[in-house]
This record gives sequence, C-alpha cells and structure tokens, in this order.
Amino acid sequence: MDGTVIIVTAAGIGFRVFLPGNSPLYKCEEGDEAEVYTSMAVRETDVSLYGFQNQEELELFQLLTTVKGVGSKAALGIMGAAPLHELKRAIAMEDPAVVQQAQGVGKRTADRVILELKDKVDYNPTAVDQQEAAQERADEGGRKIAVQALEALGYSHAEAEEAVGLVEEEGLDSEGYIKAALKNLF
Repeated sequence: MDGTVIIVTAAGIGFRVFLPGNSPLYKCEEGDEAEVYTSMAVRETDVSLYGFQNQEELELFQLLTTVKGVGSKAALGIMGAAPLHELKRAIAMEDPAVVQQAQGVGKRTADRVILELKDKVDYNPTAVDQQEAAQERADEGGRKIAVQALEALGYSHAEAEEAVGLVEEEGLDSEGYIKAALKNLF
C-alpha cells in the first residue's frame, strides 16, 4: 500500500488521496460511500490531496503543517503514528515520544511540534481518560485497604505490603486484594 486511495465522486471523477497510515478509510471497498475531509497542497510541480475521516483530524493536520520543518508528508506521517486522541494528548502533555514514532521525525522536530502546538491543540480528557484515572484510584485504594486489613490480622507492614505487591491482577476491590494477598502469605 502506498498510502493512497482513489476516491471517485458521484460525478465519476477520481482523485488520488493520501491518507494517514492508521486511517479507517482504507477499509472502504469499491462502491462504499464515505465522507472524506481533504486538504490540498499546491506546489510548483505537484498538487496533492490529503484525506481525513473527520474535521478534527483535518484541523490537526493543518496545524501540524504550520510547524517549521513539517510539510504535508511529515504531518501525514505524524497523524498516522497514533490515534488522534493519543496524538493530541501527547502534544498537550508534552510527550515527544509519540510524535517521534512517525517515520522520519526526529527528536528536534518532535520537540518543535510540541513547543509550537501545545497551546493550540484542543485537548480535553475524555471519559476514557477519566475512567482510567478513576480505576487507578480505586485500584490504589483497594490495595491500601488490603494492606491495612492484613496488618489488622497481625502481619507486619512490610509483610502486608509485599503480599499485596505480589498480586498481579488489577481492578480488584479491597476484598479481592485481601484474598489474593493472603494466598501469597501461605
């Protein structure tokens, strides 16, 4: 796959469109209807179309191309390096590793992307992020309660911490951690 698809309009005109490597538009079959948001890049010797699944992807692509040293192809590579939400999170949270996953994008370019776009990217933690954070807090709370319960049963703090720390399962409630930790003590 060369990173392009041919999109035929209702009028029968076909356009070669470059897509990010992770685009779900690649799954479209001949005859499928799809809405594609495009950006046209006009150069001296070339006119290219870049296609995206939604307006949000298109806007991020256009923002990326405003960064010095990031052209359309590099921006497309960055867009394909991670899902849109992850990419926005990486830029907003100043994590260049995600941006560097794009082929041909080094540390300096990734740092420049973050520096220039961190205040421009519209990133709002989603319900997934909030759910993950709540699960982490519940997991920590369950482990903490399990340690306290084991101490109440007469185990030392160090023994209780070690037993709970050996529990590999996550997302258990405090009772689940206590049962699993007790197995580690015997």
